[in-house]
Amino acid sequence: MSPSQLDSNGNASASLQENGCPDLLSTLNSEKAVQEIIQQPLMQGIEDNLIEFSEAMRTVAKALRRAAEGKASAQAEAVEWKRKYELERARNLTLEHKGLSLNGPSVCLVTYFFTLEYETYLQSECFCPHTHAPVVSSGESNGDVNGERADSSADQPVLSSQTYKQSEVCCGKHGLCSHEVLRDGEPDSDCNVVQNRMTRKASFKLSWCCNGDNSDQQKHDIVSFERGNITTAERSSKQISLKWESQPQTVLILTKPNSTSVRILCAEMVRWLKEKKKLNIFVEPRVRIELLTESSYYNFVQTWQDDKEIVLLHMKVDLVVTLGGDGTVLWAASMFKGPVPPVVPFSLGSLGFMTPFHSEHYRECLDSILRGPISITLRHRLLCHVIRDAAKNEYDTEESVIVLNEVTIDRGISSFLTNLECYCDNSFVTCVQGDGLILSTTSGSTAYSLAAGGSMVHPQVPGILFTPICPHSLSFRPLILPEHVTLRVQVPFNSRSHAWASFDGKDRKRLAPGDALVCSMAPWPVPTACQSDSTSDFLRSIHDGLHWNLRKTQSFDGPSDP
Repeated sequence: MSPSQLDSNGNASASLQENGCPDLLSTLNSEKAVQEIIQQPLMQGIEDNLIEFSEAMRTVAKALRRAAEGKASAQAEAVEWKRKYELERARNLTLEHKGLSLNGPSVCLVTYFFTLEYETYLQSECFCPHTHAPVVSSGESNGDVNGERADSSADQPVLSSQTYKQSEVCCGKHGLCSHEVLRDGEPDSDCNVVQNRMTRKASFKLSWCCNGDNSDQQKHDIVSFERGNITTAERSSKQISLKWESQPQTVLILTKPNSTSVRILCAEMVRWLKEKKKLNIFVEPRVRIELLTESSYYNFVQTWQDDKEIVLLHMKVDLVVTLGGDGTVLWAASMFKGPVPPVVPFSLGSLGFMTPFHSEHYRECLDSILRGPISITLRHRLLCHVIRDAAKNEYDTEESVIVLNEVTIDRGISSFLTNLECYCDNSFVTCVQGDGLILSTTSGSTAYSLAAGGSMVHPQVPGILFTPICPHSLSFRPLILPEHVTLRVQVPFNSRSHAWASFDGKDRKRLAPGDALVCSMAPWPVPTACQSDSTSDFLRSIHDGLHWNLRKTQSFDGPSDP
């Protein structure tokens, strides 16, 4: 190879290297620039899409919230209509079983709603079991009553007894006369056999007593309208009095378990009631076994075998006696899913707001109560339903639960805050974020609600206490709502955990997201006997039990105004 060729080749190679390197670098730089150009708008486009997507999700969340509120409102309204339908159906079935009432004493079914604000009973319907004709209210004249009786006397049985005649107009102006005022349950299919076997229940009459006046006159002049002015009268000065119209014959005794003193007192009381008062005695199966273990003398004591007989217990028992504390009264109330006979609570517990009677003087107390009349406190209860999210419709609810103190919705063992949406009738109330919520009766205002910061309320004030448990908000204060409202507490779908509902401290149920708890005032209160009257017993209970406002009196020998 010649040097010229080498030079030529070398020059060519050198020329190629000199010309090729800049081209490669420029190519690499251009590719990087292209990648940067491509990446920049891509990231910006993703961010824009994310913003649009988040806005769309907010819109969807708002739409779902509105839909959930609409569903909750519709379900609450449906549950209320269902409750009214069941009450109306129970009244109609009672009228269909008219053969049951012909064997019993004078009775009068009364649907009543107790309202302390107006202090009168609004009687929606009243039927006499002998004529099956509606009994007119006290606002109608006696002539109308007699006219209606005369028109229907052709096909109705004639009542010659003076007691029966009085019972036909028992809804008049002389008080609330009823043998069945606390017995408005639906008869079972075999009630004919049970009715023939059982002893006739004692009839009684509820009336107002004003400032210790034992007159059974019920005054209707509560609100007057004169010359365009609204004036209220006779407010909060009346007590409810119970007067027996026929002698009680059957007593149910409920005791606190695992207590030797209570067991000894129960045996002594059963013997005294049987020998001195000639009464039929019912006890729990556990108590009957304890009595028979002590002596075969107590073989006359009756009991029940299954839950079906407990449902019919209110048709046999005239009076309930509890030996224990407030827990025993709660247990007695839980046994009666519908009407409750009058309850006489004796204090044998550690702390009692509903037990005014002392066991040392049980003979004098029971003798006075059996003679009558006695002052009673109508303690309202809450009717609760759980509606699951998987329910087919608003009527697909679980078995109802009736509570005397409160229903509590809490977070259970979860470490997250509860998230509860609350509705009152068709109105959104608030969203509870905290440890939970208490829906309490006024009788339960001195229980869990009081510990959570709620107010103490007289038990005859008709209302529902709305008390949060440790809310994560400084402005969340308890409420007291009227007794006619329906409350709905729902666990939203965005809740981090489940919630738990407990009824009078037991029967806990888990509420998953979408589940709801519906509460309203039950139509069957618990009538408890008073030692003196309801107000005196209430004040005495908070003084003795809670030492309410107890402090030393300021000395008189200190500085004073001139």
